[in-house]
Formats: sequence, structure tokens, C-alpha cells
Amino acid sequence: MRRVRGLRREELSELAGMSADYVRRLEQGRSHPSAQVVNALARALRVGRADYERLCALAGYAAAQGQVPTDLGPGATRLLERFSDTPMIVSDAAMNLVAVNSAFMALEHWNLTGDRWEWNLAWRTFCNPFEAFKQSAADATQHEAVLVARLRTSLLRYPTDTSLAALVDDMRSQSRLFDTMWRTPRPVEAYESSARFTQSDGDSVTLVGNLIAIPGDDLAAVMLTAAPGSDDAARLAEVVTASGGPAVIKVGRPGPD
Repeated sequence: MRRVRGLRREELSELAGMSADYVRRLEQGRSHPSAQVVNALARALRVGRADYERLCALAGYAAAQGQVPTDLGPGATRLLERFSDTPMIVSDAAMNLVAVNSAFMALEHWNLTGDRWEWNLAWRTFCNPFEAFKQSAADATQHEAVLVARLRTSLLRYPTDTSLAALVDDMRSQSRLFDTMWRTPRPVEAYESSARFTQSDGDSVTLVGNLIAIPGDDLAAVMLTAAPGSDDAARLAEVVTASGGPAVIKVGRPGPD
């Protein structure tokens, strides 16, 4: 990158406020830069956001320093609007739900409890599970691994977000399983799992949830579908048709800012 910019080692060291010998040792992999050094080099090289994040990743540091974004961007809004007949949720990087659609609410399993984190997917999975949401052991293991992996990545990316840090601390103190997985994460094999949703009339429907990243806004959507032509697909159509309501429903995100 230094050669592409046309800078000699001595010029780069002067702009970054460090010795040319130290820059040489960095280039040769004989020294590991601090976060302050990474920032100084990024400023000296005038790198863009993508290159800055790559520099941070290579050095093992978080690139973001602010709060987890919570705005429902246009991309997520379009997804909810265009798939109004498919149960869908949108969450931020801390796993707080930002918006859902009426088809999702028609599944009737997301009961409000008054908990601080009642709209947080990870919290509800590990600390206050839904009674009307059941998974096999294999699907539950996969679902849990995805949640832990996403939270670990988010905490690295947003180290100064106090709400995210508080969520992780609370979960580690409330859930022995989460604490164990946090210390020794399980590998994520696939970003999908199935679950059975039971409605208030006693009928149930089994759906597969697929995770869809929305990188521009650092959001993620989960789309719930049934196998085409199956009894579950017919049941889902009945549930969604009877639900009505808007395609986009913004929901609360408890917890301090």
C-alpha cells in the first residue's frame, strides 16, 4: 500500500509520527502495531473506510468505535414490503429486533414479558425462551451457535457500545449455556435452522429460518419459510391470510442507549 501511494518509508514514518526503522519492522512482520499505530498509519496513507477496516482486522482490532446502528434502512424496509406474505424479522448487530412484519406477528409466539431485553433475539433464546417455539436438539444447537457468533463479532466491532456490553454481561450471568458457549464458541455450520411455532388455536407450523445480511446498515433479516406444497406451507398461508396488518412494524428495543 505504501508503494502504491508513492511514499518512501521515511516519508511515511514522518507523516505517521514514528521512526523509519519501526515502519520497516512492521512491514517485515517483526513488530505488532498498537491500535494507535494503526490509526496513525491509516491517517498518513489517507485510506478509505474499507481499507481502514482491513488494516484493523489484520492487526486484530475493532474498526468501529460508535454505537450499534439501529435505523431501519431502505434495504431492510424493501425486504419487509416485498415479502409481506412471508414471516420476517430485522435485527441490529446486537440482536435487538428493529422491525417485523404482520406475517411474523401472526405466528403468535413472541410474547412480551416486560424484561429489559424482551425484544432481543439472543436474550429470548438463552434467558427467557418462548413457550410456543420449539426446536430439535440439532436445530437449537445451530441456532445458538449463530447467535453467539454474531454477538462476539458485534462486541469486537462496537467495543464502546455500553448497551451491547451490558447485554452480554447479563446473558453470561443469567445463562450457563450462553456463558459456556461464549468462552468456547461452537463452529457455525449453516445460517439456517427449523422450528415449530404453535398458535393460540393449538395448531402448529414448522418453518425454516434463513439469515440474510444487510451489510450497508449492519442489520440482518431472518426469513421464515415452509417447504413448497407441504402441509406447513398451507397452514402458513392460512395464518398469514388471516393476519392482515402492515408490512412493516417497527418494534421497541429495551435497554439503555
